[in-house]
Amino acid sequence: MIAADRIDETPLGRIWAAANETGLVAVSLWDDAPRFVKEVNRLAGIIPVLIPNSQPLLTETFAQLSAYLRGELREFDLPIDWTIMKPFQRQALQLVCDVPYGHTSTYHVIATQMGQPGAARAVGQANAANPIPLIIPCHRILGNDGKLHGYGAGGGVETKAWLLRLEGSRLV
Repeated sequence: MIAADRIDETPLGRIWAAANETGLVAVSLWDDAPRFVKEVNRLAGIIPVLIPNSQPLLTETFAQLSAYLRGELREFDLPIDWTIMKPFQRQALQLVCDVPYGHTSTYHVIATQMGQPGAARAVGQANAANPIPLIIPCHRILGNDGKLHGYGAGGGVETKAWLLRLEGSRLV
């Protein structure tokens, strides 16, 4: 079973999250329940059960997200179900998780760390399809020119810039 819930009052608006017994499977910054349910179903092959306060992991996820968005938390301590991702995306996003709070990296750097320096575009695509934004900090990854490029979560590039300002990123 995959449980899902939401938190309504954040600086980014409503945030949805879904988890199974292994860990988080999705976080969404889109204020759209049908879109979220469809995305979780695509990722995990299951329609989530939308039951408020049904999963202790979701309660902890929302507590940590709230603290992060208040500028009080720099590192998430939440389990992720990495099995919902294909191997390339999993490897890329695990490296994205290594980019510290307040810092940025580029798609090229991540690709090089993967031993595939020519795969920057593929890293960008893996980042764009990140099912767990904020927790997996894809907003910290910039284009090879050091500039902000797309952000697949609600609010687009403006949200990405806001998150980097929240973190006091030195490169933005």
